[in-house]
Amino acid sequence: MQAWFEKVGKMFEMAFISGDRWKLYISGLGVTLEIAFFAAILGLLIGTVVALMKLSTRKNGKKTIWAFLANAYIDIIRGTPSVLQLLIMWFIILKSCKNGVLVAVLSFGINSGAYVAEIVRAGILAVDKGQTEAGRSLGLSKAQTMIYIVIPQAIKNVLPPIGNEFIVLLKETAIVGYVSLTDLTRAANQISSRTYEAFMPLIGAAVIYFVIIKMLTVLLDMLERRLRKSDNR
Repeated sequence: MQAWFEKVGKMFEMAFISGDRWKLYISGLGVTLEIAFFAAILGLLIGTVVALMKLSTRKNGKKTIWAFLANAYIDIIRGTPSVLQLLIMWFIILKSCKNGVLVAVLSFGINSGAYVAEIVRAGILAVDKGQTEAGRSLGLSKAQTMIYIVIPQAIKNVLPPIGNEFIVLLKETAIVGYVSLTDLTRAANQISSRTYEAFMPLIGAAVIYFVIIKMLTVLLDMLERRLRKSDNR
């Protein structure tokens, strides 16, 4: 047993201590969080716009061209792998761009936007139709009713699932190594190639991911409880 602990301690030292390799984990984690944060903001903006486009209708109740475009966007993004979208963005659409972080943010933001659009759309549809009718009876236009009455109420419905989407997005950033970025996952791979030992670097990266996602999950649970309390008032 003592020999096993000594072996694990040596593996830990090689993976984290020797050569200040812990700095590579910190740097990779910074890249991961940076991409996830800005991609989430971009995805939220795109998703909100696309959701409103998908809900748009003519006076006769038929869908507008914007609704068809929104459906096409959602189908294409949800129907293709995120890693393939990242490679297309890097090697084809933005092949002249040397900023890998920017390419990753755009790719993940566009990808996340399709899922956020469905979340926002569901949140808007969950608002009682009587709220819309009340707004129209007060003389508000369709757009004003949506902005001032429906969307504020829909925010409570969409916040928890959007938080879960951010957690998924954070984990998806592990593929940015395909565009020559050193995120947390690639940092672990680089260290394992230097130490010729994959166990400790990869387990270490997994633990870091788990701790961050667990913290986000706790914050989301607290947010959901506060929202439920406000609904019961």
